Amino acid sequence: MAINRADIAKQLLPGLNAIFGLEYGSVDNETDVLFETENSDRAFEEEVLMAGFATAPTKSEGAAVQYDTAKENYTARYTHETVALAYAITEEAFEDNLYDTFAKIRTRSLARAMANTKQTKGANIFNNGFSTSFPGGDGAAMCSDSHPTISDGDQDNLLGASDLSETNLETALIQVQKAKDDRGILIGAGAVSLHIDPTNQFTAERILNSPGKTGGDDNDINALNNMGLIPKGYYVNRRFTDTNAYFILTDVPNGTKMFVRSPLATKMEPDFDTGNLRFKARERYSFGFSDWRGVYGSAGSS
Repeated sequence: MAINRADIAKQLLPGLNAIFGLEYGSVDNETDVLFETENSDRAFEEEVLMAGFATAPTKSEGAAVQYDTAKENYTARYTHETVALAYAITEEAFEDNLYDTFAKIRTRSLARAMANTKQTKGANIFNNGFSTSFPGGDGAAMCSDSHPTISDGDQDNLLGASDLSETNLETALIQVQKAKDDRGILIGAGAVSLHIDPTNQFTAERILNSPGKTGGDDNDINALNNMGLIPKGYYVNRRFTDTNAYFILTDVPNGTKMFVRSPLATKMEPDFDTGNLRFKARERYSFGFSDWRGVYGSAGSS
């Protein structure tokens, strides 16, 4: 009896999709906490950052009111990338009844490959966050001391070049709280979460979660813990490439973003010429940042 690969594909696909989904989900999703996710229906997305009004002046009695105009500062662009990978089961594997085993093994590998690519692409926004070779819409690196503004000179979301410590983190949080808009008006920013390489996880745990001041002998309270200045705590990202770097995400809207153009999808079909059965995974998305005030970062001391 001839092998009907189309029928076998229909029988295999539901089970392989289930295996794919379980394996894809088993890869630690360290990207979700780094980005706000939105859907897209275009080849790219653009977000225009607008500068608000300057400080309102005092109006003298009988004088005319002054007018101000909101100005366009810069445009952040997100260009979606297609990520796809496939494998084939040969006609000979069907003849030898090996297709079921081969398909399950390769589906798991495919799922992990797709998940790893997404996690790596997300982490690379931060890995390249200090490099002017990967600028944002304003022409500066994501974490820079030279973000141009409309009327407040250059602004700064680059934390000191020093390793993670209680003192350095306190200094960083003060810098976040003093964030201003493009007209030099304080925006009331606050930290949300700390993001680190695994090397810093023990330091972060002591700094944020110890009941007392780290390294102290005077029974002082742990101010960072007691004040709740980093409400979501810290997250470890194993794909950060700089062991000394650390980042603070803030509550400033439109910071780091991921746009989903085409959700992850799988497909299986026979190939007439080779007799192979092909299984493909594909998705389309982009990572980036709009308002740099959504993230503050330090490259550490080295």
